[in-house]
Amino acid sequence: MLAAMAWLMVGSPDAWAMGLCEGYSGMPAASPALHPGMVRIEGGAFIMGEDEARPEERSEHPVTVSPFWIDRHEVTNAQFARFVAATGYQTLAETGLDPARYPELPKELLEPGSMVFSPPKNPVALADPLRWWKYLKGANWREPLGPGSSIEGKENHPVVHISWIDARAYARWLGRDLPTEAEWEFAARGGLEQARYVWGDTYDPLEGWKANIWQGSFPQANSSADGHTRTAPVGCYPPNAYGLYDMAGNVWEYARDLWLPGHRPEAITDPTGPKLRAALRFAGPAGPSVVVKGGSFLCTPQYCLRYRPSARQPQEVGLGASHIGFRTVLRDR
Repeated sequence: MLAAMAWLMVGSPDAWAMGLCEGYSGMPAASPALHPGMVRIEGGAFIMGEDEARPEERSEHPVTVSPFWIDRHEVTNAQFARFVAATGYQTLAETGLDPARYPELPKELLEPGSMVFSPPKNPVALADPLRWWKYLKGANWREPLGPGSSIEGKENHPVVHISWIDARAYARWLGRDLPTEAEWEFAARGGLEQARYVWGDTYDPLEGWKANIWQGSFPQANSSADGHTRTAPVGCYPPNAYGLYDMAGNVWEYARDLWLPGHRPEAITDPTGPKLRAALRFAGPAGPSVVVKGGSFLCTPQYCLRYRPSARQPQEVGLGASHIGFRTVLRDR
C-alpha cells in the first residue's frame, strides 16, 4: 500500500496518456432514456463514514437511502452555459456579496471574485492553505484563472467557481436538487461496502490512473503525470460500478447538507443533514458551511488523501473556488 501511494506521488513512465482524453462524449447504449445523462441508483443500506480516517468522518453508522437518479458526471461548463443563456443567471462570483448580509467579511471579499489555487514557487509549510489560495478579483466560471482567462476548449470540463447557492439555482432550473451527503456517498461507493476508495481498498499502479489528483510535491510542483494540471474533462477516468465518473478527484462536489464535524452514530433513513441552528455553531464570518465530497485535482497522499467516499470537508455557502463543482439528483419521492 505504501509503495502504491509513493508511486501516486511521483508518477510513472507507464501512466495512461490522459492528456489525450477528450472526456465523456455521450451515454452508453444501455443508459435509460427517461432521464438522459443520469444513472438510476436503486437505493439500499450501507455503512456511512469511516472511523479509521479523519475525525470529521466519524462515526460509522448504518444509513438507508431511497432510490434516486444522479448525474453520470459533474456539471460541465457547456451545461452551465446553457443554464445562463436560458435564464440570464449571474453567479455570486460575478455579482459579489451583499455587505448587509455579510457585515463581518472584509470589503475585498465582498467584491466579485473567487478563490483560485495559486501554487507557490518554493516549498511551504502545509499548515497554512493561504500560502496557495488567493481570492482573485474577477475570477468566475467564465474566467477561471482571473480576468483574461477563458474556458474556450474546456466546454466538457467541470464548471468551477460556483457557490452552493449557484449550484442549487442550476439544479432547481432542471427541477432537481443537490444530492444529500448520504446519497452522494452511497452512489460513490458503487456497492463496495466500506471500501476505502470508489474502486476498492487498494491502489494498484499497474492499473493506471484512477482519478485526477496531484502528482509531485504539493503545493509547488505538480508533475501532471496523468496529463492534467488542474481540472480534467469529465469522464477521463474509469467509472465506478454504478457507471458514475469522477466520484474521486477532479473537483470537490457540493452536497445539500449543512456542515457539522462528524456524524451522528445512530441508524437513519434518508438523512438530510443538520438543522441550521446546529450548523450555525460552526459558522464563520461568511455564515454556515455546507458539505463537499470527493476530493479534487489538488488531493495527494502527501497532504489531502480525501479522494475517498467517506471524506468530507466544509465550504462556505457563498464562496466558490477553482476546485469545487457539483452534480445534481432527481428523487422519485
